[in-house]
Amino acid sequence: MSKKLLSGPYILWMIGFTIIPLALIVYYGMTDRTGAFTLENIMAIATAEHAKALWLSLGLSLVSTIVCLLLAYPLAMILRSKGVGAGGFIVFIFILPMWMNFLLRTLAWQTLLEKGGVINGILTALHLPTQNLINTPAAIILGMVYNFMPFMVLPIYNVLSKIDDNTINAAKDLGANSFQTFWHILLPLSVPGIISGINMVFVPALTTFVISNLLGGSKILLVGNVIEQEFTKGSNWHLGSGLSLVLMVFILISMALIAKYDKNGEGNAF
Repeated sequence: MSKKLLSGPYILWMIGFTIIPLALIVYYGMTDRTGAFTLENIMAIATAEHAKALWLSLGLSLVSTIVCLLLAYPLAMILRSKGVGAGGFIVFIFILPMWMNFLLRTLAWQTLLEKGGVINGILTALHLPTQNLINTPAAIILGMVYNFMPFMVLPIYNVLSKIDDNTINAAKDLGANSFQTFWHILLPLSVPGIISGINMVFVPALTTFVISNLLGGSKILLVGNVIEQEFTKGSNWHLGSGLSLVLMVFILISMALIAKYDKNGEGNAF
């Protein structure tokens, strides 16, 4: 009975900050301003403007996730080879920027990429032509990769660090070369970390609006920007909630993938 009482604060927290907000989103998303039931708010994702924002968000999120994976896996392999002590210290240095506010980190990239920023200032000093870096899809991808990279590295490193060295040595004793050991041993055993990392990068990249606001300006609208504007500027909570319910589909898919490929929570590094 005492253990059940200890779960009380957690239950209250979940009810107040998860269940009730989700219920409100569902209510607003499936009603109009008069309170009548409707699916128009959800079907609005099919309009040209909203569909363009959604497909652009999916494309940029997918590219960012792939870039994070290609960069994170070799880094996680290097960290594993350093051992627990050195690897843990490097991981600490790697995630140290995450202690800084997310908005400040993104503003720092805005300072670097803007027309009169640091990078163009260096190019000017070297008598090289300046580049149009800000307000481009590449700038948004760069911001996503920078901010979400740790969410890819840590789950993969967490899984790789748990692989027994004797398993790898046994493969080598049986005649496997480095590529065969990686392809048949390391890669299959690290699938839970890869799936977890992909979901932890793809979902926030898909729903973000701060990065696209600061690094994309008003020229590039993602679905997160559309939803944010409906809540803050358009005062249309019903449409914003309906579009949010569409994004929830992708979150549910990610949860299903984690439940299938990471049943034991091996890829959970947080």
